[in-house]
This record gives sequence, C-alpha cells and structure tokens, in this order.
Amino acid sequence: MSTSKPAAAFSNTKPHYPILDGLRGVAALTVVCFHLFEAFATSHLDQKINHGYLAVDFFFILSGFVMGYAYDDRWKTMTVTEFVTRRFIRLHPMVVIGAVIGAVLFYFQGCATWDVSQVSVPSLLVATLINAFLIPATPGFEIRGVGEMFPLNGPSWSLLFEYIGNLGYALFLRKLSTNALAIVVLLAGFGLAAFAILGPYGDICVGFSLTGENIIGGSLRLLFAFPAGLLLSRVFNPVPVKGAFWIGSLAIGILSALPRMGGSEHLWMNGLYDTFCVVILFPVLIYLGASGKTTDQLSTRICRFLGDISYPLYMVHYPFIYWYYAWVKNENLTFPQSLPGAVALVMGSILLAYGCLKLYDEPVRRFLTKRLLRVSKTVR
Repeated sequence: MSTSKPAAAFSNTKPHYPILDGLRGVAALTVVCFHLFEAFATSHLDQKINHGYLAVDFFFILSGFVMGYAYDDRWKTMTVTEFVTRRFIRLHPMVVIGAVIGAVLFYFQGCATWDVSQVSVPSLLVATLINAFLIPATPGFEIRGVGEMFPLNGPSWSLLFEYIGNLGYALFLRKLSTNALAIVVLLAGFGLAAFAILGPYGDICVGFSLTGENIIGGSLRLLFAFPAGLLLSRVFNPVPVKGAFWIGSLAIGILSALPRMGGSEHLWMNGLYDTFCVVILFPVLIYLGASGKTTDQLSTRICRFLGDISYPLYMVHYPFIYWYYAWVKNENLTFPQSLPGAVALVMGSILLAYGCLKLYDEPVRRFLTKRLLRVSKTVR
C-alpha cells in the first residue's frame, strides 16, 4: 500500500488506501451520471445508469471499513467527543457549502415540476439554515415540493445517515466482538434483502424522504452497509491482486449502468440484483481495492485526484442537476440535444468540487482542527 497521502488527509491520520480513494471517486462520478438521466426518466424502471443509486451503499460500506481501520485501535486515548468532533470537521463543511450553492441556484431552477417563483426569500433562508444543520425538512418546510428531506441539495440525506452510522460506531458498534458484529451484519442483510425483494419498489433507491418506506429502507441500507464495512476491516487480510483499481472501476461502472431487472411485473428480480450487489459484490470490491497497490505514477495520481474530489463532487453537483432538469423540461429537450449542457455539468461539477476542496474545505478543516480539537483535548 502506498503511504502517500491525498490532499484531504490530515497529518495525524493513518495512511490512506489509495485504490479505495480512487474507487470512491469513480462511484461519485456514477452518481452524477445517474442523476443526469433523472431528467429523462418517467420512473426508476426506465432510468439510464439505472443502478447508480447503489453507489450510496458502496460509500456506506467503505465508510465502515475506513472507520474500523482508522479508529478501532485508538479508543484507549480518544474520547467519543473527540471522535465526533473529528467526524464533524471532516464532513460538515461540505454539507454547508452544498446548502449554500443550492440556495444560490434555487431561483434559476424553475419548471412545471416545482414552481420556485412561489417560494419567498425568508422561506429559502430557513430551508438553507436547516439544510446546513442537517435537519430534515418536514412538509411545511420542503420548499421544492417533491418530498425530499433536503430540497436544496438532495444528497445531503445520506450525510444524515452517515452521521448516524458514525455515532452508532462510537457508542455501540466498536464495542461489539467480531462474532457479535457478524450477527448484526447477517440480520441486517436479511432485513435489507427482504425490503429489496419483497418491498414496494423492487429496489433500495430510498432514504431521501421522510415517508415510512424511505425511513425504513434508508435505515436498513445503513444498518447493513456500515457494520459490514466495519466487519470487513476486522477480518481483512490482503490477498495478491493486480489491477485492482481498473477492475474495481470497471465493475462499478457496469453494475451501475445495467438496465432495470424484471420490469414492472417482476419487481423482485431487481431487488435481488440490488441485494447481490450490496451484500456480496461491493464487499468483495472493497476487499480487492484494499489489497491492491498502485504501481505507477499515473494510477497513483488518478486515484489521489479521484479520492480528493469524491466527497466534494458528491456534495456540490446536485443543485446543478435541478438546474439541468428544469432546462431540459422547459425546453423539451432530448438527451442528445442537451448533451453539451450535460458535459458542461459534469466537467463543471468536477472543477467546482476541486475548487471547493482547495479554497474552502481544506482551509476550513485546518481552522476547525486547530480550534475544536485543541479545545476537546484541553477539556478532557
């Protein structure tokens, strides 16, 4: 494993797994492409990059793996308060900037699906505030009107679940024996499979709304994926593997892009596919990615760049998806007609993510690290 650290790493963290960083970036790119095609889908049944939503489960498993690797052996000298502070510093600056970008672009996103002209500036400011604090929007505060927890920046929902997973790790999961953790993973896996195969949607593209099915499904996604990653970190023993980054990237791309299984008459088939990806294939990909090594400068640089932009890209792209969606609907465009805008959105989101990383995220995290962690250690 390379010991070089990506730009997002702090000096007091362990060396990163560079290939896992790269695969996280590839998964973030699939999310952007998945969201692009929402403008042309009538439902989940006909959306292109059909299974791009599974990237969230990949993120959750990877997060559990990284938590176990980075923190399992540090609890004799680290308090829960310090851990939560570290996670807040790592995650929250991008939550805030995502909400701000969503607010700035909100009045440019008007279309028949959501009439932004009816939303007052005070309502927008309240929505920005609750999004920045990761407070889910109840129906009275959901200013877009499509039922999202975070109507200014939809993907923020997964950060709320990420916080819950981190807190669950600090308070409970880290204390479990490996056998007990395996039982949790097994039971949660059965629960997730039951929801995916027997549930109302035939998929696990849920968690972004306050409806009962979304809360149950989103909770099951987290309850399996995060402990599964943690369990994987405990039993991990590297195996020889060549080309792990390229194998993993190709696999993520193919698994995300495959068409919907079973159509509307056999929803269980797609649920079975989702379950197989999340429960079997994603842990295998993470295991291979953690086992592999970057062996040349090109792959090392690609993995480092993708790892650096992965989280910022995930958190800044969606306000532009709303804008793109409105443009497509207002102009009644086909995808080929909108292709220049789609390319500009993807490339612009990558550039914005990198700019936010260098000019905002890293400086803010350095500032918060000096202030908050110093206070945390002083009061311990």
